[in-house]
Amino acid sequence: MNKQQKLLPDEMNFAKEIVGVPVEEEMQESFLAYSLSVITSRAIPDVKDGLKPVQRRILYTMLRMGLRPENPHRKSARVVGDTMGRYHPHGDAAIYDALVRMGQDFSRGMTLVDKQGNFGSLDDPPAAPRYTECRLAETAMEMLREIDEDTVDFRPTYDGESEEPTCLPALLPNLLVNGTSGIAVGMATNMPTHNLVEVGAAVSLIMKKRRPKPTISEIMEVIPGPDFPSGGIVINDNLEEIYKTGKGTIRIRAKAHVEPSGKNRQAVVITELPYLVGPERVISKLKELNEASKLNGVMDFKNLSDRESGLKIQITVKPGHNPQAVLADLYKMTPLEETFSINNVVLVDGEPRTLGVYDLCDYYIKHRLQVVVRRTKYRLSQAKARLNIVKGLLIALDSIDEVVSIIRKSEDTAEARSSLMKKFKLTQLQTDHILDMPLKRLTALEKRKLEEEQA
Repeated sequence: MNKQQKLLPDEMNFAKEIVGVPVEEEMQESFLAYSLSVITSRAIPDVKDGLKPVQRRILYTMLRMGLRPENPHRKSARVVGDTMGRYHPHGDAAIYDALVRMGQDFSRGMTLVDKQGNFGSLDDPPAAPRYTECRLAETAMEMLREIDEDTVDFRPTYDGESEEPTCLPALLPNLLVNGTSGIAVGMATNMPTHNLVEVGAAVSLIMKKRRPKPTISEIMEVIPGPDFPSGGIVINDNLEEIYKTGKGTIRIRAKAHVEPSGKNRQAVVITELPYLVGPERVISKLKELNEASKLNGVMDFKNLSDRESGLKIQITVKPGHNPQAVLADLYKMTPLEETFSINNVVLVDGEPRTLGVYDLCDYYIKHRLQVVVRRTKYRLSQAKARLNIVKGLLIALDSIDEVVSIIRKSEDTAEARSSLMKKFKLTQLQTDHILDMPLKRLTALEKRKLEEEQA
């Protein structure tokens, strides 16, 4: 029996030269390249559109697949596969997780994905991508709508077969409205969601008041604080400093009120929870405290949430106990009060920076100004090109008998084109449109339409 052939010889002296590299030096160089890739290409959003690369690629893939709001939903697995194969060479689980988060109304101020199926809840994970469907939401279209008008730069994809946008036109101030979170190497970002109307007012204020620029106090008059989709009450004394520096910690407290619950009984009713805290998590903690006999003053608790009335957790207070004192203890011991660390780390021209609210709005304004200028130049060039064609068609219509005569006498299309260009001093593009002009364009009505279009 023949021996298995070997690609490499048994003697390992085939290398011309072996260069010794210290392990410390190799680790530093390799880790630096890895950390740079994670920071710029995965975990930190761009200040212009507020999206991470995976989110941007998912939305762009869905646009190219034709998954617009007026079209039917398509399987999430198909979107994940197209995104992974064309633009994002990473795991399908990470892509699907990003897709799901953009469709969850409890984690985003304004969802970018119109979901169909089980996209999960605060207490349960989403179904597998083969069971769920999706398409672009109207808000996503506002992020993408001007992308085909030369408004943003494109770069080659990872395999060089096609191109992808470096950022989206982003009419929606996505970074402030939807917030973001991400963990990179040596840094992290965590930004809260805000109300769209308030963000719009802040952007308008910064655009109109340039010198002197508005103070943080003036900005906070129109955008007083975060607005989380789950509700809750933001309790903080140094929010002004956080908005100025882009870094700090706030407390979010559940919204509760006291109401009667039977004869001589009162109950604390929770109607809003802190950001990303689910009712089952609260109930689970209450059960744990109850088993440890730490729930002094609490007789009973139950989750009464439903689709009609929304969130409702009822905590019945024992007779003789002050409901407000019981609620204060619950804030301390349960997830009814949580902290949220704000760390506005974003990419500015590929460089990670920590920005305050003013700078976030200002960079958004600069990006949109650039988009509007580029869009206007594109539309102007398109209009000029069309005007050139319309002028050629009108020249042909004014001398239609001569044009027809030249075409009939010509041996072929090339000769007809050459003769028309020479006779009427037309460009090749104008002549081609004249040769392609259907007979219905010879009517007086069609000529008036062309004259109106020219005007």
